[in-house]
Amino acid sequence: MKQICVVGVGYVGLVTAACFSDLGNRVIALDISEEKIEGLKNGDMPIYEPGLKELVARNVAAGRIEFTTSYADALKGSEFAFICVGTPSGVDGEADLKYVEAAATSIAEVMTEPLIVINKSTVPVGTGDWVADIVTRNQKEAIDFAVVSCPEFLREGSAIADFMNPHRTVLGSLDTEAADKVAQLHLPLRAPIVITDLRTAEMIKYASNAFLATKISFINEIANICEALGADVSEVAAGMGFDQRIGHPFLNAGLGYGGSCFPKDVKALAYMADGMGTDPKILHSVMQTNDERRPMAVERLEELVGDFKGKTIGLLGLAFKPNTDDMRDAPSIDIAEALLKAGANVRGYDPVSMLVAGPLMPGVTMSPNPYSLAEGADALIVVTEWNEFKQLDLERVKRIMNAAVIFDGRNIYDPAKMKEYGFTYRGVGRGYDSDSAPTTKIGMHA
Repeated sequence: MKQICVVGVGYVGLVTAACFSDLGNRVIALDISEEKIEGLKNGDMPIYEPGLKELVARNVAAGRIEFTTSYADALKGSEFAFICVGTPSGVDGEADLKYVEAAATSIAEVMTEPLIVINKSTVPVGTGDWVADIVTRNQKEAIDFAVVSCPEFLREGSAIADFMNPHRTVLGSLDTEAADKVAQLHLPLRAPIVITDLRTAEMIKYASNAFLATKISFINEIANICEALGADVSEVAAGMGFDQRIGHPFLNAGLGYGGSCFPKDVKALAYMADGMGTDPKILHSVMQTNDERRPMAVERLEELVGDFKGKTIGLLGLAFKPNTDDMRDAPSIDIAEALLKAGANVRGYDPVSMLVAGPLMPGVTMSPNPYSLAEGADALIVVTEWNEFKQLDLERVKRIMNAAVIFDGRNIYDPAKMKEYGFTYRGVGRGYDSDSAPTTKIGMHA
């Protein structure tokens, strides 16, 4: 049994701690927030992630995981220290490393025995070297240590499954012995392990997220073209995805990407590239295309309902994606703000995130369920593709709405069926009525 310290109990840290303990290790999860640690000791999760509460409870009962605010207690006897703290965007898009610096400094000040410090937070290329320098400068006495980069590839909503069944584990270090020890920790996961140098490992994380964000922006641009030409982007994406070189994941047209990873990671990579004079044209285009999705949704809805002033608009979903309560860079915030500014009365409903969303969306009335949201509404907009919304009684929804108008920002409904129900319906890049098919200009030489 290995003893592991995990610094940070957010989405990455708490999942990492719980999963490593479930693999049979002794884990001490550390956070400077007394409120979070006390809550965890009482069985209360600081985040919503399917299955996490049960996983933590099982390992607490087994004595494999505990929680503390003390670096000294967490590091005593630990061979590994995972840094899993936030790296939010700075003013110019750069990654703010103040939490990483604080963690590395605190580790250095109290460590009393050899330690492997593992960066799991998403950090700019070169951070591993910087962390090593921080530890060296802040040690009270010279103690052997090594720094390893082990970027996370967890998706909110499926983080436990992603940890336990990874596509690969990426490790980067200048110390091959330390990298091998961290590799041994991950062997029970039975996934390929890529061992490289620190900077390359850090770059793998940014390049991966930037590529996935590019797929999302690409299919959204294709959706715009589909709308103009009368094609259905959902069918286009399905046909594309069967090509194994492309694949289906991240080809869902809609309101663009949000959350804690893609927005800040693409910005940070572009910031690094700009700083080195490499002119990352694709990255800037990806961000521009994504920024246009939320105003697009408001414009499409306005085309359906006219002037928003005095109209009641319901937002189906608030979190940036289903199966999480994360509201970081959620499309719902910008959409609600634009609707309120235009004079609309805005309601919101989400199965999980309303307690988190409320303070972030002043002026939005939270509804207890989708039908309360729809009652008397002039239009609904699907913002988050929760499964609950796919199973709504649409006949009831139509009956209780003031006007049966739905803008489907996630393409969860069938346009033909919505027409049968009697809705004025519009999706994102979704086909056309045969009576109003656009005339396509085909390139032909006279």
